[in-house]
Amino acid sequence: MLASAASRNPSESRLKALDSVILGGLFNHSGPLNPTLLVVGLMLAPDRTFMTQTIHLQATVPDHLGGLRLDQAVAQLFPEHSRSRLQGWIKNGELLVDGKQLRAREKLLGGELVEVQVELPQEERWLPEAIDLDIVYEDEHILILNKPTGLVVHPGAGHHNGTLLNALLHHCPGIGSVPRAGIVHRLDKETTGLMVVAKTLEAQTDLVAQLQERAMGREYEAVAIGVMTGGGCVDEPMARHSKQRQKMAVSPMGKEAITHYRVLKKFRGHTHIRLKLETGRTHQIRVHMAHISYPLVGDPQYGGRMRLPKGISLELRETLSGFRRQALHAKRLELYHPVTEELMSWEVPLPADMLALLEELALDLKDMDPS
Repeated sequence: MLASAASRNPSESRLKALDSVILGGLFNHSGPLNPTLLVVGLMLAPDRTFMTQTIHLQATVPDHLGGLRLDQAVAQLFPEHSRSRLQGWIKNGELLVDGKQLRAREKLLGGELVEVQVELPQEERWLPEAIDLDIVYEDEHILILNKPTGLVVHPGAGHHNGTLLNALLHHCPGIGSVPRAGIVHRLDKETTGLMVVAKTLEAQTDLVAQLQERAMGREYEAVAIGVMTGGGCVDEPMARHSKQRQKMAVSPMGKEAITHYRVLKKFRGHTHIRLKLETGRTHQIRVHMAHISYPLVGDPQYGGRMRLPKGISLELRETLSGFRRQALHAKRLELYHPVTEELMSWEVPLPADMLALLEELALDLKDMDPS
């Protein structure tokens, strides 16, 4: 299930990542930039798993960063914080250069003193819950799990508990000091399969960067309605649906979204496919497959009315009618370990309901052509 290969060739920004992270509020940074980072004013209530933090960061811009834009320089000075967060601090005047607010595009000379003092927003009360997790791999930095169907990843409207986040807080209490309990990407509630969780801020920053740089490999298997002639690529931007805000849609004004797919097996009226993501938009596979008129079996949002091929067996008819979730499984995950930089990969089998669906599809195909 696990394979490792040669170490990665990381970007410059990740080569200067935190050398150590001490959970509980104090971040020590050593290395070529050697800034001083202080985190003060931490408060943690017994029933609160995330902290209200007043963060004070301070660093002198080294000469070799002279000539860079402010936003580019601070991304290297404080790599444990995302670029979007740093840009927000610049815009809000919470990141100062020699005591003055600058614009993100202004260039630095070198030698300036950069300071940040900001109070992070207080998080909701998320409590640990004893929920069983199917853990595929775990070390002190990352956790790989096989998510079951029906498990919501993150608390939200209508799902304040019983989520993967609650389970992670119980399994690994220290993860409460990492934003979003270390979750760096999501799977839909009814989608099964592999996810990676960061157990430290350093690991989370690195994994998010891998997603942004498309260095993390994610492959899925699905059962689509209709018989495909072959594989292909869907390169269509996506955005929130203009009227149904709980849905996504292909939109020329949306963000780039690219999905590759290939045929594994054709049936009477369905296709077993393997998919690979270049981007990771919400509902991307489901929206793209529906867009090319091959929606996923059981998809309640994008599948449309159930379409049953003529002449199918009674058993397959019952299986399809009873399949109440999108037939989608995150089968393979590949990433560079955020600390060792080894290329690692995992693969898990299809869940029982998808195996049963494929078995019925195969039996129906055999009945259609006994030879």
